[in-house]
Amino acid sequence: MSHRPTAKDAFIAKKAAIDTMLARLQALSAEHFDTHPDEVHWGHVGNLDYYAELLKRITDSAFKEGEHAE
Repeated sequence: MSHRPTAKDAFIAKKAAIDTMLARLQALSAEHFDTHPDEVHWGHVGNLDYYAELLKRITDSAFKEGEHAE
């Protein structure tokens, strides 16, 4: 007999996956996104701008801000 996952099981699994991604991003940020400050160029800025844009979409949705404001 197989266990069918419940919504609670799926929610907990997704939350754990998000927590892992957030921890990895936090660690990468702490390491300046693997970029030495003396070697920063505009390509690095572009990469961070892209990451920030994606994260803003997530935070706007989660906090009902921006285009998700009610």
